Amino acid sequence: MAVAQGKATASADAAEPAKAALLVLASASPRRLQLLQQIGMTPADIDPADIDETPKKGELPARYARRIAAEKAAAVAGRHGGDFILAADTVVAVGRRILPKPENEDAARACLSLLSGRRHRVLGAVVARAPDGRCAETLVTTAVTFKRLSRAEIDGYLASGEWRGKAGGYAIQGFAAAFIPRIIGSYPNVVGLPLVETRNLLTGLGYRA
Repeated sequence: MAVAQGKATASADAAEPAKAALLVLASASPRRLQLLQQIGMTPADIDPADIDETPKKGELPARYARRIAAEKAAAVAGRHGGDFILAADTVVAVGRRILPKPENEDAARACLSLLSGRRHRVLGAVVARAPDGRCAETLVTTAVTFKRLSRAEIDGYLASGEWRGKAGGYAIQGFAAAFIPRIIGSYPNVVGLPLVETRNLLTGLGYRA
């Protein structure tokens, strides 16, 4: 009987399926998580990359966005062997200028004053890594137009606190929607993640939700 039990156990172990590759989001952004949940691609784990995101001297917005997204993916991949990694970076640009994620009201006011009455670009860089090390990336650009803002509108928006931690000092999905008469391109890209392109990258690498 003991021998029979041993054979049964060995057989069960041999038949145990391999662990399925999971999706890891290399971002602490609640907006990116919500967008992935919206299309049924909820990550199994969230592991922010926590890298230095300082632009290099003379670095153009598109090159910067691609570099940061790639560095985020690489940093997190080393901690999650055998899983899919998704990383992204969102950049608000006026011409060749990269707008910051303002840390205080003065910086946020400067961003809003610059955006007022003009069109700017939101660049979303996305990098996906497969368990076998293959990578796929894309850069999505959305044109966003701001109406001319009054001093009272800027003051009111600053008082809301919504600008904190947002590229360019605004959130299109929040109160700032009242400032934006038109966009050309992907709306979720401005929120934080271009969904059609992100899904295509992941499925192209073999990920299945």
